[in-house]
Amino acid sequence: ANAFLDQIVATFSPEDAARIKTIERTTNHDVKAVEYFLKEKVAAVPALHAVSEFIHFACTSEDINNLSHALMLETARREVLLPCWNQIITAVKKLAAEYRDIPLLCRTHGQPATPSTMGKEMANVAYRFERQLRQLERIELLGKINGAVGNYNAHLAAYPEVDWHQL
Repeated sequence: ANAFLDQIVATFSPEDAARIKTIERTTNHDVKAVEYFLKEKVAAVPALHAVSEFIHFACTSEDINNLSHALMLETARREVLLPCWNQIITAVKKLAAEYRDIPLLCRTHGQPATPSTMGKEMANVAYRFERQLRQLERIELLGKINGAVGNYNAHLAAYPEVDWHQL
């Protein structure tokens, strides 16, 4: 069953997106259209079809949307931002080495200040970029999946014996 669900994601196509848009014209609700699309997909697998009503169990649209956004942001950070940021740092370090002996008059408040080198200033930029990179790597992307007003009301009404906070 898990492999089948993974395949829905791995093989998602423009035709699948068009199908969701078609469903949305009836539902007038984007998340509900995705729910119905997933129910159509899992109907082919008896074990999944049997639990298909749990696809959107106790959720509000924000439960789905915020988790989707967090996953997209994590993917963008891992696959785009961090690699690009590292390339920029590498390029700036290369400039720091290349221009380490080029003198530069630094300024403060528009006035001449202390001497430096272009390389040293580029090394400072690289250091600051690395510090920001470490902060970007540590950002914890959070999400919620606790119902319409965030207090597990629907969850508890359906399954009061479950410790939803712990789960």
